[in-house]
Amino acid sequence: MLRLVPALLRRLPRAGPSASALRRGAAAAAGGEEERFVFLEYEPEPGEAAAAAAAARPQRRQQHPQREPARERAPSCLPDPSLPPSGAVCSGCGAELQCRDAEAPGFVPAEKYRELLGAGRRGGRCQRCWQLAHHGRALRLRLPPERHRSVVSAALRRPAPHGRRPLVLYLLDVLELPDPVLPQLPALLGPDAPAAGLLVVGNKVDLLPADSPGYLGRLRQRVAEACERAGLRRAPLVDVRLVSAKTGYGLEGLVSRLQRSWRGTGDVYLLGATNSGKSTLFNILLRSDYCKSRAPDVVDRATVSSWPGTTLNLLKFPIINPTCDRMFRRRERLKEEAAKTEDQLSDEERKDLNHLKKQGYLVGRVGRTFQRKKATPVIDFDPDMLSYSVDEDPIHSPGEPEEREEFTYNEVKDARWCFDTPGIVKENCVLNLLTEKEVKLVLPTNAIVPRTFILKPGMVLFLAALGRIDYLEGEKPAWFSVMASNQLPVHISTLSNADAIYEQHAGQGLLKVPMGGEERMKEFPPLVPQDITLKGIGTTEAVADIKLSSAGWVAVTAHEEEKLLLRAYTPKGTALVVREPPLLPYISAIRGARIAGTAAYRTKKPPSLVENLKTTGRR
Repeated sequence: MLRLVPALLRRLPRAGPSASALRRGAAAAAGGEEERFVFLEYEPEPGEAAAAAAAARPQRRQQHPQREPARERAPSCLPDPSLPPSGAVCSGCGAELQCRDAEAPGFVPAEKYRELLGAGRRGGRCQRCWQLAHHGRALRLRLPPERHRSVVSAALRRPAPHGRRPLVLYLLDVLELPDPVLPQLPALLGPDAPAAGLLVVGNKVDLLPADSPGYLGRLRQRVAEACERAGLRRAPLVDVRLVSAKTGYGLEGLVSRLQRSWRGTGDVYLLGATNSGKSTLFNILLRSDYCKSRAPDVVDRATVSSWPGTTLNLLKFPIINPTCDRMFRRRERLKEEAAKTEDQLSDEERKDLNHLKKQGYLVGRVGRTFQRKKATPVIDFDPDMLSYSVDEDPIHSPGEPEEREEFTYNEVKDARWCFDTPGIVKENCVLNLLTEKEVKLVLPTNAIVPRTFILKPGMVLFLAALGRIDYLEGEKPAWFSVMASNQLPVHISTLSNADAIYEQHAGQGLLKVPMGGEERMKEFPPLVPQDITLKGIGTTEAVADIKLSSAGWVAVTAHEEEKLLLRAYTPKGTALVVREPPLLPYISAIRGARIAGTAAYRTKKPPSLVENLKTTGRR
């Protein structure tokens, strides 16, 4: 007798609206001088707000001592020094899998490690990558900066296969200009300059709004100037490109450029600082026309995280040989896709596109010309397994472990490879001082909405508790445009109250980051000042950016010939940079009307632009 059991569907309740306190556009304290500006579009989602509230509740361990043993790790989760090295590497970060030390890279709990050895598998995921991929939690693991540099330098100096020297694909975060790691590149390449060329890619352009026509050309010029200042003369600069590894903008053009360099170079090494987006770019190239069509079924994606230093060793995929036929078919596909309008996209494509447009100003679509044909799986039909009485439960026999696909010798014997390398740690960076939760708040994940304020002499601007700018002297008001994560609060105060506000609210909700109250601030470095003198060039153009380490920057716009004396603060041990000329000189023009009774202007988010898609359709 065959019994059919229907699936049970539950309608989940909709999340309710956030608390009314979270819906304030600007809140002014008594006296009208103390203002905290957290706008509507910056508010956390209901789930995030609930999680933050739960995290803020005091732990009640002493009231429930009976629950404590359940938190202890089971023996199978502990290290086992008796187990031998595996010889396998983590497919997410590249570290060798091991079970001897839970604090070292590549750790796998004992039970899973024994399964790995017993099955003779050549790869898997370490506990750290598993936690990142499935729970979004980063196990705190930092390697010395020299360890990262030694891995990268050794890879670049290996004997060149195929008789071709490697191509270095250096990825830099355009928000971080001047890039702190770029000057180290000549030393990594070595005195003999083994690289056939250097292709510099400015990433995260999707986060920056267009402050004027032609701003991308200006950004590209800024990246080229940074390369020249870094002294990159030994390896010829092949090209400078601007992309977004997250939204796909510029990536089809990058793939075409890389394919044109095929005959002149060997393997490709993806280099860059931590958090520059290397692993995100590696993953999207893995599923593009740059990669062999079967590789996505064999090579796992790299682990991606906001936590610095996720990749610990080399990861790689084989590059497809761009034959004349393949290049022709790729060009035809790109022409067809560029002729489409949004109305002609499938529902799924439109959904993905709209999702990306909410996250970035510049969006692209990355497709594949060469798809591997997969065989239709054969299903064994066993009527005895489907026949059971009403009183019996279905019996599920344990399935055989899925066999992992591998490359054949002929597929890779002459292959050229694209390598993802460990990120080079940025020194004097505020991210090195923060916890995992704090890093997630500081690093922008969505398009940055500029926040502009008009300040008079004697006023102070706080960017959370990570940066502070005092307007000490000047004849007229000046405009300060904040370019930082939308989740970081900006607080405006008077100079006379600023120190007391920092002492009272650092580590609390008003200044938000760092988080954890007085105990957290006891271990956090104090803010140290640096005096800055600027001369305005006009009310429509910023004179300079004050870059508060990696927390963001403030563009200063002042009247022509107006002299300003400012004092900027960042945590001790971090870098404060005055960027002249500014990255987005006309950023103060992207603002709404002045908010009455405050120093703030209403925010205005510019529209998104989709690359390679006709605009005559649905917007």
